[in-house]
Amino acid sequence: MGFRTARFEIGQIVRHRVYPFRGVIYDVDPTFANSDEWWDSIPEEIRPRKDQPFYHLLAENAQGPYEAYVSEQNLIPDDSGEPVDHPAIGEYFEDLEDGHYVAHPRANN
Repeated sequence: MGFRTARFEIGQIVRHRVYPFRGVIYDVDPTFANSDEWWDSIPEEIRPRKDQPFYHLLAENAQGPYEAYVSEQNLIPDDSGEPVDHPAIGEYFEDLEDGHYVAHPRANN
């Protein structure tokens, strides 16, 4: 399978399809780009394909903020309009406008 265009974009708020967390995308890999150890830690029956975009998220769940690395197939848009509660938001984004975070101009380098 060749390169595909990512379905989601930097600044977009998304939810995980299975697990109860949401987050804002701050980076995208065109295909899987994490460690084999990370890959092997995913139960085989729910392990996603590697040949799809993977997203770096500033995520939050009931336990608090963290960073997540999620395959495109496991994400859905979050249209709640609610901000993501993560302490690193200000490092990447200026503001939340119409349910979408706006990246700092310097973040686009």
